[in-house]
Amino acid sequence: MLGKKESQKFKLVAPYKPAGDQPEAIAALVTGVERGDRMQTLLGATGTGKTFTIAEVIERTQKPTLVMAHNKTLAAQLCNEFREFFPNNAVEYFVSYYDYYQPEAYMPGTDTYIEKEAMINQEIDRLRHAATQALLTRRDVIIVSSVSCIYGLGSPKNYLSGVLQLSVNDAFDRTTILKKLISLQFTRTTVELARGTFRLRGEILDIVPIEEGRIYRIDGSGGKIKTIELFDIVSRKSEGRSNDAWIFPAKHYLADKDATERALTQILYELEERLKFFEKNGDIISADRLRRRTRYDITMIKEIGYVNGVENYSRYFDGRAPGEPPFTLLDYFPDDYLTVIDESHVTLPQVGAMSGGDSARKKSLIDHGFRLPSAGDNRPLTGDEFLARTKQVIFVSATPAEFERKKSSQIAEQIIRPTGLVDPVIIIQPVTAKGEYRGQVQDLIERAVERAKRDERVMVTTLTKKMAEDLTDYLKDKKVKVKYLHSDIDTIERIQILGDFRRGLFDVLVGVNLLREGLDVPEVSLVAILDADKEGFLRSDTALIQTIGRAARNAAGQVVLYADHMTGSLERAIGETERRRTIQTAYNVKHGITPQTIKKAVRDLLKDFGLTSGKNPRAKKSSADGGTSATVALDLAMEAGKPLDQIIREKESQMRSASKELQFELAAILRDELVALKKELKKRSKTDTIPI
Repeated sequence: MLGKKESQKFKLVAPYKPAGDQPEAIAALVTGVERGDRMQTLLGATGTGKTFTIAEVIERTQKPTLVMAHNKTLAAQLCNEFREFFPNNAVEYFVSYYDYYQPEAYMPGTDTYIEKEAMINQEIDRLRHAATQALLTRRDVIIVSSVSCIYGLGSPKNYLSGVLQLSVNDAFDRTTILKKLISLQFTRTTVELARGTFRLRGEILDIVPIEEGRIYRIDGSGGKIKTIELFDIVSRKSEGRSNDAWIFPAKHYLADKDATERALTQILYELEERLKFFEKNGDIISADRLRRRTRYDITMIKEIGYVNGVENYSRYFDGRAPGEPPFTLLDYFPDDYLTVIDESHVTLPQVGAMSGGDSARKKSLIDHGFRLPSAGDNRPLTGDEFLARTKQVIFVSATPAEFERKKSSQIAEQIIRPTGLVDPVIIIQPVTAKGEYRGQVQDLIERAVERAKRDERVMVTTLTKKMAEDLTDYLKDKKVKVKYLHSDIDTIERIQILGDFRRGLFDVLVGVNLLREGLDVPEVSLVAILDADKEGFLRSDTALIQTIGRAARNAAGQVVLYADHMTGSLERAIGETERRRTIQTAYNVKHGITPQTIKKAVRDLLKDFGLTSGKNPRAKKSSADGGTSATVALDLAMEAGKPLDQIIREKESQMRSASKELQFELAAILRDELVALKKELKKRSKTDTIPI
């Protein structure tokens, strides 16, 4: 471990103390960790403060911690919460850095090869590097990650051995430093500085580390490093001086000269063996394809030390045996780390499913000469490999699955909400009443109208997207203020819909699966589950309990289950909800608590970051109008008298602010707008040129 930063102890900062049954849950989990229990479960109902409980466990055990979530959005929310609890410790975010990803694939049935296509989010890449660097330089680290942490990452030993340290008064050997930066996959530039680049002007060396948004300016005049000054990469304002600079590699896949030569020799040997196999079987096309692809990759690695797809040769660079699992984020942790798996009933199955799909895709590529067989060892961990590499695990879920229940040494329950809020009242509404078909929708309309009069919101879940859209159209015809939300809705529109819903611009939100993060809306007092007696994934007891929890943040919370007969899933979901209601009600009576609806400010993210939709003039125009959101924004800003370079700097600042708050979907939109603005600047600078 490098001595870059003096490691601190975890120090929890919170305006409140454990309450309800949090103290018992915390004590049980801490005791389990201290006695070395391999696996434990925290069964926590919605709104009981599970994140705070885990934060208490981390502070009391002082263990570096990996927190896993099943999607980027949930991971971002958890990361922000842990950063609030541990403002003086390293809380980092590690998820897939692709905004768009089409993996390399081959479909022999149609002889179709699909080349890998990806759009990397540079801000997320920066945070990935910040995460690995924190793990290698200090112990007070919490990494909040998606299942990206089970994918190959490169050897931590190679990554750490490549670090360049520059200190004031050290000798300034330009040739040596520049060679080192290039070996770390930094790019030399003579113009604009960006992450992972450096620029040399005389004896002044500017370096932008891959994990930071600032410039290190090294003054090496006179053959020694005189000063190391820091500048903000956007504003170019000075941020003070430092006595040293630690420059980590720009990529996680790194190998020294000897390791590279050894790897290339092994790759060539495997290539010759594989070519013999294809030629023996008369598959000349696959042999030629593999020969050309592999020799090109070898040439690129020799010349510049890197090639797109280099991870497919990672077994050789890492020195791994055939079939041996790749290095992942887990290998960057010290031996005594703690793993917390949030929403484990979803996250664990997701982890287990990753390797199967990857293996089938790679097999097709290998069988037809697009990749060497060793490419199959560039893969995610299997579920068993992942669990074998974790040391101590705490599963966290309101509905733990059978696996967690069987494997855990204990299950710590956290049912009581310190706010006093009780699980919602469940109403079973038959679709057929008194022998006559009354219908779900008519009953829903009556209940929705009643809630709207009280300025409360309603969520409705259907079984398909088509049903959601059709129901929305029908409710609109009946003068109900309603919108639908599902995966086909664009990011910016989804943000707008949720904001409008909370503000009361419409009363009913319809969707297929309203469990995704961002939908904990305290204004919702009624959740309606249509076709609740249709057994299946969306109407399992786990899904029902999770959906019921959407109404648990409002004191008037109710759930209507539209069903004609009682299924096993309904019985279990209703039984568990009633059990939790009984516990919470008894606690409230004992402590004289009157439940109060959670008050949560409605933030206008679009306005905060200069993005709008709908009728706003900055909204993206159609191609028929011949405009874009960037040109409209530019015109508005120019009318306000702002110089174009100022407009671009403001957009860059907004993008970085969005990334800092882990609002990556917004950051991506801002990034696209920024690219368009720069293109517009280039275009206008040409047309505005005054001829001589």
